[in-house]
Amino acid sequence: MSTSTAEHRAAAADRRARCVVLTVSDTRTPTTDTAGRLLREQLVAAGHEILDHAIVKDEPAEIDRCLRGWLHGDPLPGLILTTGGTGIARRDTTIEIVDSLLHKPLPGFGELFRQLSFTQIGPAAMLSRATAGLATGTHGACFVFALPGSPHAAELALTKLILPELPHLLAERDR
Repeated sequence: MSTSTAEHRAAAADRRARCVVLTVSDTRTPTTDTAGRLLREQLVAAGHEILDHAIVKDEPAEIDRCLRGWLHGDPLPGLILTTGGTGIARRDTTIEIVDSLLHKPLPGFGELFRQLSFTQIGPAAMLSRATAGLATGTHGACFVFALPGSPHAAELALTKLILPELPHLLAERDR
């Protein structure tokens, strides 16, 4: 790690995010939403605040309505995590909606996530279309990360990529 990167991370270390979590699933309920619950618990354990969470069917209009509601709400979250709908099945539409909202994509996130996934699950990692970037809302910009619905995959993305870099991301967004 370069000195500059280390300095930026150290300067941002105390940053915390207001977060929302969206589970996209035709079958999950509040009782069975393991991935959504895990994401919320780990965000809180890392010192971040949960503003809201929801479960919607894998219907483009429902996903879009929920995400836009958070992007144009007050307060604006600093982080939106979605879980589910990132595969290649006919009903998987989360990525199309998230991509339409991003004004600054972070292609490295998807690349790194698939690389980490490959070491755990092999070539099936290529089926994930996980993505991330910065979306603009009424009151500023917000990071959006679209994660798989698998609790194990969502945890991998959160603990290995998102949480370690989130304070730095927030600081860079605000520069």
